[in-house]
Amino acid sequence: MFQKRWKRIVFLLLSCLLGVLPCGQIQAEEYTEGPDEAFAPFQITGYTDYAGGHAACFPKEGDRIAVVALSSIPSEEKVYATVEGLRQWGYVPVEGTYARAQIRTLDETVEDLVWALGDPDIRAIFCINGGYGSTEVLDALPEGLIASSEKLIIGYSDVTACLAAWSCAGLPSVHASMSAAFMELPYDCAEVERHMIKGEIPSYRCAGSGYDREGSAEGVLIGGNLSTVSAVLESAYDCTKTDQPYILFLEDIGEDIRHLHRYLTILKHHGVLENASGFVFGEWYNMRPEDGVYDGASRGGYFSSVDDMISREFLADLDAPAAYGFPAGHDLINYPLLMGEKARLTVSDTGFTLEWM
Repeated sequence: MFQKRWKRIVFLLLSCLLGVLPCGQIQAEEYTEGPDEAFAPFQITGYTDYAGGHAACFPKEGDRIAVVALSSIPSEEKVYATVEGLRQWGYVPVEGTYARAQIRTLDETVEDLVWALGDPDIRAIFCINGGYGSTEVLDALPEGLIASSEKLIIGYSDVTACLAAWSCAGLPSVHASMSAAFMELPYDCAEVERHMIKGEIPSYRCAGSGYDREGSAEGVLIGGNLSTVSAVLESAYDCTKTDQPYILFLEDIGEDIRHLHRYLTILKHHGVLENASGFVFGEWYNMRPEDGVYDGASRGGYFSSVDDMISREFLADLDAPAAYGFPAGHDLINYPLLMGEKARLTVSDTGFTLEWM
């Protein structure tokens, strides 16, 4: 696996130099005994100006953006990279009072988010990192504060809970890298994030994988980190409780296939999978080696990958189109996704496209 990891790093570096970036395939080497992964081409086919009803959410150059830590405590390096990176993008970063605190209470974390949402001079909220804890922060927010703010929030991983809350409030949000956008993220990928934050929305084309299910779907794009999505079900910020069609995006990090199976089963029991008009699956990064408790053998087979498990165990009886291998998640590349807005997914035998309407 070490050799395969280095092959991927070399491939990404060469891709950046050549201007061709890969469509991220799942990271489940622990479950496959086959040859090295094949990398499929990924393209940005164009940009369109945001045409939805919340144009005011997207900051303009010179606007003030709040820099906050709603989950785990970030390092000084991450705070510095975020502040300086936003400044280079043309914004005025404003740190929350406790953004650099090495010890902080829940009340202090909530105070930073309440300030960022309520200050009329702040036009967007940029999270420094993920980790754990954003659900507790949301639980403590005054009711209606998110909806009345008309502000964009940028982040992913544990910040998925915030993206869900924004979707419930009818506001767009951006699933994208946080401090990593200004540290190790490839330049081309960071550039797409820079465009999206200011309301220039990309269209994507990806070659997909052998697990894709053909068809087309339209709906509000929701989701994010699988374990976090499953944790907010039936809460006040359960974005799956919508009367609109939705396309579900999922990715995760550091889980074994048994845990992913459990989270997906929770979604299945709540009707989340059955009600989705389409699916986009990102990267399953740094999957822990299977401990033998659940690898598919107890169901008469063996899972060659996470996508194989999803395809066979959860989507086999559903008619919705499904796209696997979108390059978003916790690996070396993380292309931004506009959440809470209507998107169109088209899956064919040659790959899939994702665009916003």
